[in-house]
Amino acid sequence: MPDRVAVIGARGMLGQDLCLELSNEGFDVVALGHEDIEITGRDETIAKIKELKPLYVVNVAAYTRVDDAEKHREQAYRVNGLGVQNLALACSESKALLCHVSTDYVFSGNSNQPYTPFDTTSPINFYGLSKLSGEQFIRDMLERFYIVRTSWLYAHHGRNFVRTILRLASERDTLKVVDDQIGSPTWTVTLSKGIIRIIRSGAFGIHHVTDRTEGGISWYRFACEIIKLKGLKTEVKPISTSEYPTPAKRPRYSVLDLFFTEVSTGFKAPHWIDSLRECLKRI
Repeated sequence: MPDRVAVIGARGMLGQDLCLELSNEGFDVVALGHEDIEITGRDETIAKIKELKPLYVVNVAAYTRVDDAEKHREQAYRVNGLGVQNLALACSESKALLCHVSTDYVFSGNSNQPYTPFDTTSPINFYGLSKLSGEQFIRDMLERFYIVRTSWLYAHHGRNFVRTILRLASERDTLKVVDDQIGSPTWTVTLSKGIIRIIRSGAFGIHHVTDRTEGGISWYRFACEIIKLKGLKTEVKPISTSEYPTPAKRPRYSVLDLFFTEVSTGFKAPHWIDSLRECLKRI
């Protein structure tokens, strides 16, 4: 019998690609959307996991609206914090292994070199704080777990930076994009493959998975490459964060170090331009 994996948040951008990759790898996938399980309900969550009896629970459900989280803090914390606590409790009672997807936003962004899984966390917005609370619940409640931090997710479907840039490029002659926030884009397929390698590895703990950028790129550089690869003529102009204020502060530098995950699991992420090129072929 194939190993059963319950994917929480299966209808979302990452969840769809993860379920497909898991199926391709021979797992017995149980895809759970919001209508199938409400992780903010403790009893419901415990009962559902007990009923399904998965070997793995992979949680990709999250409140991801970074700016809205500043205003709707209770909702963000219920999903990103208490919901993860409920999943940790359910996995503990059902003897399932929990793999939880977290974010680069647990870091302050004050570093000048990529963050390792062992660096001190210090979020500067409520979204990052709510995601960090979920991480901490897992670490407090479970002896064996996988936490996978990632950044700047995009896909050929759903709402994301790549599709937004393409839409705006079809409407405007010029785009202005922030050039002083540095990170690493991550194709959902890269992350999905990384998650599979990690849960098969038995290398419990915190992992970082993004596409490779050799020190990071800016949103401006990312946008320029999207336009270039699509053969568009839209001009992209760099601007500073101060010229594009948002309710939630963003880390200035949030590149994640991939070395430790690569050594412990053997997963080697592709270069970010290669991933972007493959994704754009599907759009």
